[in-house]
Amino acid sequence: SDRLDLHRKAAWAIFEKGLAYRDFTPASPAVENPTGSWLFNPGMRELEREDSDRRAQAGEPFVLRYRVPRETREEVVVHDLVYGEVTKATGDLEDFALLRSNGMPTYHMASCADDADLRITHILRGQEHLANTFKHVLIFEALGAEVPQTAHLPLLMAPDGAKLSKRIHGPVVSVTTYREAGFLPHAFVNFLSLLGWSPKNDREKMSQDELVELFSLEGINRSNATINFTEEDPFDPKAIWLNAEHIRSLDVSELARRLMPFAQKAGFTNVTPERLCAVAPLVRERIRLLGDIGTVADFFFADLQPYDPAELIPQKGDRAMAARALEKAQEVLTAAPAFDTKTLEAVLRRAAEELKLKAGQMFQPIRVAVCGRKNAPPLFETLEVLGRETVLSRLGDALGLLQ
Repeated sequence: SDRLDLHRKAAWAIFEKGLAYRDFTPASPAVENPTGSWLFNPGMRELEREDSDRRAQAGEPFVLRYRVPRETREEVVVHDLVYGEVTKATGDLEDFALLRSNGMPTYHMASCADDADLRITHILRGQEHLANTFKHVLIFEALGAEVPQTAHLPLLMAPDGAKLSKRIHGPVVSVTTYREAGFLPHAFVNFLSLLGWSPKNDREKMSQDELVELFSLEGINRSNATINFTEEDPFDPKAIWLNAEHIRSLDVSELARRLMPFAQKAGFTNVTPERLCAVAPLVRERIRLLGDIGTVADFFFADLQPYDPAELIPQKGDRAMAARALEKAQEVLTAAPAFDTKTLEAVLRRAAEELKLKAGQMFQPIRVAVCGRKNAPPLFETLEVLGRETVLSRLGDALGLLQ
């Protein structure tokens, strides 16, 4: 570390104040607290300074330890912004190391020396570090520095109660996983913000500006936050729901811009910004992740995948009914004076009346014929975007399947 000299100087400054001592090889049995934990070696803690200097000058290895003030102080108090006032008896604190036997500073010494030097005012970290804070309070006081405010945050846990780990839960904790699946950055931040925190009004969907306005440390929970994922699906359902909500909030041009790389990744060769702008409002309610464009809107950009001809047959109908609907659709769509949503709806509803078919019986065969599935975006808007030539071609293909 380029700050190594700073860390060492801070440790030796504490030593010169008599608040730390050299711990050579154990000179007497260790003192333990009632739980059996090691606290200190009396022979080292009480070693005269002259003897300590002599042994150090002779090259004897030692650890520099903080001298916890058990005789003059009963407890260390931490004022945490999440946990409130937390105390620990000095009788339960070991004489912790500041410098190792190789002269390298410990985490406690280095982090406190850096924070004091940089005049850090607030420290936010995982709740697992709350136990370290008692030692850090003592170091800050020994350095004559103001003790920063701390806020210890809930940890992120797996469904089985284990702490999230990059080694064990790699895809779940990797931002790349979410980016490649098609999470919007601000939707992902929205999801992360709700892991262990909630606003006073209990809102869930928030923009980045709203998060900045509403966030406060008082809203942080003490309970750990669980990410609900499975081996098959690394995404928490709430994360997906929030992403879908944010997708619906995007205007068409912005949604189309964000969908473009995912459409290209899906292998769509005829995708253009203009065409995506036409498709985006039709699929906006149907995609939860930007990557869904590859399966939700494939029929707009590629030939239909093979589908079961039985899907063409409407409820309470048969092949003959489906064929009549498709033949009539071919006829009226060929002759339609325009190929816009309003005209298409008018001519197809009129055709259904002429055939004495219910709307669903008329429209299901058409929807499956042009989209390859029953569950698809609004029919008339879809027909307009696909265009007359493609629609008529697919209607003909569907009739061939029925025959």
